Amino acid sequence: MSASDAMPRFLDAGEAALVVEFGSGVDPAVSDRVLALDAALAEAAPTGLRELVPTYRSLMIHYDPLQITRDALVGMVEERLSAPKTRARKAVLWTVPCCYEAPHGEDLAEMAEIMGMPAEKAAQIHAGATYRAYMYGFAPGFTYLGGLPDEIAISRRTKPRPPHDSKVVLVGGGLSAIATFSMPTGWYVVGRTPERLYAPERASAFLMEPGDDIRFEPIDAATFAALDRRVEAGEVVARRQGQ
Repeated sequence: MSASDAMPRFLDAGEAALVVEFGSGVDPAVSDRVLALDAALAEAAPTGLRELVPTYRSLMIHYDPLQITRDALVGMVEERLSAPKTRARKAVLWTVPCCYEAPHGEDLAEMAEIMGMPAEKAAQIHAGATYRAYMYGFAPGFTYLGGLPDEIAISRRTKPRPPHDSKVVLVGGGLSAIATFSMPTGWYVVGRTPERLYAPERASAFLMEPGDDIRFEPIDAATFAALDRRVEAGEVVARRQGQ
């Protein structure tokens, strides 16, 4: 049975959250099912539904057990799954500027050496791929990206490195990511973007949504500095197409 038609599992997460699990890995077909259910429930939310949290392979449904029972919620989910599929919103393609040059690509040379290639080639490979934004997690705006080319699919570090800058582009564990805040990490910092994927003062705090596609546009350090000033003034410098 393929990932697109396997029956989901219903798992409890405490007394007020239900996890609908569609698969076991990072798979676009599984993600499509998660986002379709997310859209269907958001379109006609049952009484008592509090929040929907999509992940790589599952949708967590937070609900009020005083307003809707677990069995009733499962029944509603099953109805949504058996009905004609609600399509998730059309993916937006984002072009995100990224500086791979020093001092921004702090770990690029180290990662490239481990993978047996020049740093310039590793940056070129990273920037040449199209990534899917699967989910936010770990920290506000921390965006997990699938689609990392096999040539640079390095494992995560065995020990975390010291805190990095904000807005860095990461590679590790067969994935890429964008980290919004400074923190220690087991990933490799290969670049930095001037864009803010999370800005609580914006009408939409999160710039992109799960299911969107991302391409990184290489920029030099001088361009990074100029774009960073524009972002600090409130401008969005990532470009989008499609809706």
